[in-house]
Amino acid sequence: MRRKYVVPAWAGALAGLVSGAVALGIAQLAAGVVGPGAFPVVAVGDATVDLTPAPVKDFAIATFGENDKAVLIGGVLVVLAGVAALIGVLSRHRLAYGFAGLAAFGAVGALAVLTRPDAGPLNVLPTVLGVGAGAWVLSWLVRRAGGTGSAPAATDHAPPTATPSNTATPSNTATTAAPATTAAPATTAAPATTATTAAPTTVSGASGTAGDSAEGSIGTPGTFGTTGDNVADGAERPGVMRAGEELRAFDRRRLLTGVAGGVVVAGVATVLGRQLGGRQAVDAARVGVALPKPATPAKPIPAGADLRLKGLSPFITPNNDFYRVDTAIVVPQVDPTDWTLRIHGLVDRPVEFTYADLLKMPLTEADITLTCVSNEVGGPYAGNARWLGVRMADVLRQAGLRSNADMLLSTSADGFTCGTPVDVVMDGRDALFAVAMNGEALPVDHGFPVRQVVPGLYGYVSATKWVVDLKVTRFDTDEAYWTPRGWSAKGPIKTQSRIDLPKAGDSLKAGRTTIAGVAWAQHTGVDAVEVRVDRGQWREVTLATVPGPDTWRQWSIDWDLTPGEHTIEVRATDAAGRTQTEQAAPPAPDGATGWHSITVKVA
Repeated sequence: MRRKYVVPAWAGALAGLVSGAVALGIAQLAAGVVGPGAFPVVAVGDATVDLTPAPVKDFAIATFGENDKAVLIGGVLVVLAGVAALIGVLSRHRLAYGFAGLAAFGAVGALAVLTRPDAGPLNVLPTVLGVGAGAWVLSWLVRRAGGTGSAPAATDHAPPTATPSNTATPSNTATTAAPATTAAPATTAAPATTATTAAPTTVSGASGTAGDSAEGSIGTPGTFGTTGDNVADGAERPGVMRAGEELRAFDRRRLLTGVAGGVVVAGVATVLGRQLGGRQAVDAARVGVALPKPATPAKPIPAGADLRLKGLSPFITPNNDFYRVDTAIVVPQVDPTDWTLRIHGLVDRPVEFTYADLLKMPLTEADITLTCVSNEVGGPYAGNARWLGVRMADVLRQAGLRSNADMLLSTSADGFTCGTPVDVVMDGRDALFAVAMNGEALPVDHGFPVRQVVPGLYGYVSATKWVVDLKVTRFDTDEAYWTPRGWSAKGPIKTQSRIDLPKAGDSLKAGRTTIAGVAWAQHTGVDAVEVRVDRGQWREVTLATVPGPDTWRQWSIDWDLTPGEHTIEVRATDAAGRTQTEQAAPPAPDGATGWHSITVKVA
């Protein structure tokens, strides 16, 4: 006789999913104690980023923008969910299969954790605890749903007995030693005097039907309960009565109550883990920071710096709108009371500063535009803010730079490294160890408590967030994170301009239209911007005023457009007389070039 497994496939898959959720929840909870980088999902995501070829990374950034890390984590979780469901299905046959699957995924997670910077044996603990918890929950759910959870239901010792059509049984088969006359076939329209009348429950005796008792319900007066004799006693029966093979029948109710409990455990563990991870504590510490007044305040923003046109990027980018590019999946949570900055290497005297030390130093305020090297021509990865911080040159002089040093290798709390030319930092520009952004302590996502801001350089060689270490060294001795990944060791800003309005593909009315945007050439300044339509004559635009050469500059021009499809192009010239090249080049290895152009339809 064919044998059927007690627990159906969907129930096994559900048990696997809940077991996986509990495993991740417990791992998250443990990582909250050990450190957020010890969470295996984050470690796998970070390792994936490290191993992904540059063209794939570029595609992800271009397609998903700032959401690329969220998409990656989502993809990892989807894969984990699929595998967890498969593990649950296999566990119906033998729990050992499920345990082996969980162990394999635990090994992958542990290996990924150990590849992270500064990882030690303790960082594997969350993965181990998660796998252990997941294995226990998987075993518990499978056994709870179907007796042993591994033995199939034998159907070769007795002929099957048909069950009434109104009984709650997944398989509609049973093993019984009772005469076949104790239950009518499902297709029989039995008279009211038979055992197949509207009674919702058939109470089974020592060898009763498994199907009828899989999910019992309370009988009603006047119905027939059977233990072999059909006697109408008008009495209610217990909701669940089992004996014999029924003890190993699939129990949907017990499975679902167990699943509910597992979901609660997974959710609570995840929430507690995130809280222990320190986000709330760091947010509270950030709110409590009292920022000193700058010793050197920034110039007031000129009245004409912001043209205030709808659709045009504002002169000051709000913190919530400022672009983000991170190599880490999880934003580091750095308590300012624990933060230190160590400066060492080619210096006369290594020094170390606390956050309180930094706030006691003379602070400089400056308006500076940051740009990511990954920005395509016309792309969104640029933003302007008012920064407050200590001049990097002042801090470095306390350590005493040696004459042969030409590189500052900064390290973030998440292990990211960045190489900045010494001469750029020391030439008098407002290169800062920044502590504030637009009048408030740095947002956590933007480097709280301290980050670097260096005008005139792309962010990948200057703008280290959560900076904790600065090694004074040489470019021929050390290399930063992005250098072996296809990017230049040095990254000076290239003059760029962008059309913000109208937007590409807009449908416009014929007549006068305002064309506007921004241009930047940090630490050199923008001297002119020109626009042309349909490759006609270049026309100079009206430039907004700026407080200095380190910010972007808004521009606008009114143009009479005729019906039809039109291509609008823009180019900028910096204060040194260098005009953007028409030659298009991708962002790698040292920044994109070319003219931004859009096409609009006019009717």
